[in-house]
Amino acid sequence: MSSIPSPNRQNAPIKEEKPKTAMNKEIQLFPNKPKRFKTKDSIKLYRGLASMMKAQINTADALKYYAEGLPDKNMAGTLLKIHDDIHGGISVYDAFKRSKHFDDMTLGLIKAGMDSGELDSAFRDLATRAETAAFFSKKIRKIVVIPSIVFPVLIMAFIYCQISIVPQIRGMVGGGNYEPKGPVKFFFTLSDFTIQWYPLALTILISIVLAFIISKKLRDLVMNLAMSKWRVLRKLVQGLRQATFLGVIKLLHGNGINMAKAIKTAAASVKGTPFHDELLRAAEQYESSGVPLAIAFSKFTSVDDQIVHMLSIGEKSASMGDQLAMLTEMYEEECQESMENFSNLLSFFVMFGAVSMVALVFMSVFMPIFLAGPEMMNSAM
Repeated sequence: MSSIPSPNRQNAPIKEEKPKTAMNKEIQLFPNKPKRFKTKDSIKLYRGLASMMKAQINTADALKYYAEGLPDKNMAGTLLKIHDDIHGGISVYDAFKRSKHFDDMTLGLIKAGMDSGELDSAFRDLATRAETAAFFSKKIRKIVVIPSIVFPVLIMAFIYCQISIVPQIRGMVGGGNYEPKGPVKFFFTLSDFTIQWYPLALTILISIVLAFIISKKLRDLVMNLAMSKWRVLRKLVQGLRQATFLGVIKLLHGNGINMAKAIKTAAASVKGTPFHDELLRAAEQYESSGVPLAIAFSKFTSVDDQIVHMLSIGEKSASMGDQLAMLTEMYEEECQESMENFSNLLSFFVMFGAVSMVALVFMSVFMPIFLAGPEMMNSAM
């Protein structure tokens, strides 16, 4: 199968694909390059193709019927091009691959569906996997979006109060022999400090955010640091990664792809994480050395002991498909629980930080007004 790199060449595609991934996902230097379809659109596509093929409609016609009247002209054009390629004598797998809109996992499952004569089941499994991925992506976006909106707004509100409102208050209460003391002096000093340093602070903050968005190495560094210090986050991230590649292995193995090739293809679903190289190494050892799969995972990957244990059971009892299904379901359930715990914990910190900043803005504006009067009267006496 041409989509799966051979063991002696597996490092080559990794080096070639890395800059492409960086450009597509981080910098977007070449927006005209073919991109993956939106997850929601892909789910509808896979479901539609599966239902038509189940009704004995051939693949080419199913693609044509689905593309007709499709609002997304880019997807419609791609599907019609695949349709034309299939009619021209190209295999379904090669036609999908030539479009460059589908990842290795999708192509591997299409190949498996062709070989087993159950392409409708392959597309149905693809829809199920895409739905699971979309569910977790939606949860993650919900966790990230709220802090990314709340804190910039509060920071700008704080800066505006310190450079605009507090100086006006100082002009109103100042004058004469009055010398600010205590909290009033603190907030006036804070205003002076903010006025002097906020341009530099904003520049540094924006630079850090941009560097974090652009640089994958920096994101990995921050993520690894956070995971090492925060058990809840580590459990969530590791669980998501393991649920992802286990789900892909289950789908591929269940549709006739041998285990070594299924693992290599599944490695692409966790590219950019330590599991990617670990899975490729384990698959190579399992395929070339003949070691049991559980031992290959135990020695060459950092997966949980539970995975190794259940893979060992699957090998000994010839129930690998059932064990992979149970593992996938178990990790997806654990990920939902971990995500709920992490979301609640993060919401608490976001609320605490937001309340603290609002309180600081409120006190810096109103406390000088409330306290300056009594202080002025005491100083006059």
